[in-house]
Amino acid sequence: MSAARPDTLARAWLALIGLSGLSAVVAAAIGHGFDGRVAGGIVLLLALLKARIILSAYLGLSAAPAWRRGFNAVLGAYMLVALGLYLLPAL
Repeated sequence: MSAARPDTLARAWLALIGLSGLSAVVAAAIGHGFDGRVAGGIVLLLALLKARIILSAYLGLSAAPAWRRGFNAVLGAYMLVALGLYLLPAL
């Protein structure tokens, strides 16, 4: 294990904490007049970013770019389907 690995994990952890806090702020903003559909889309996007961080930093996919691209494509497609299903009742 290289010396940079703990630093990379610490940065990933801080990013996850920050994105989780941002998700909480967006969710809390719904009660103050923020559009729930927009908030849902933002929360889904933040969840996608958190999943990418976990896959790259903690599961080591940063060392396997082809696998990372595949997982990112599947996660992106899943996020688009989830967003579509979330917005479907609004139509």
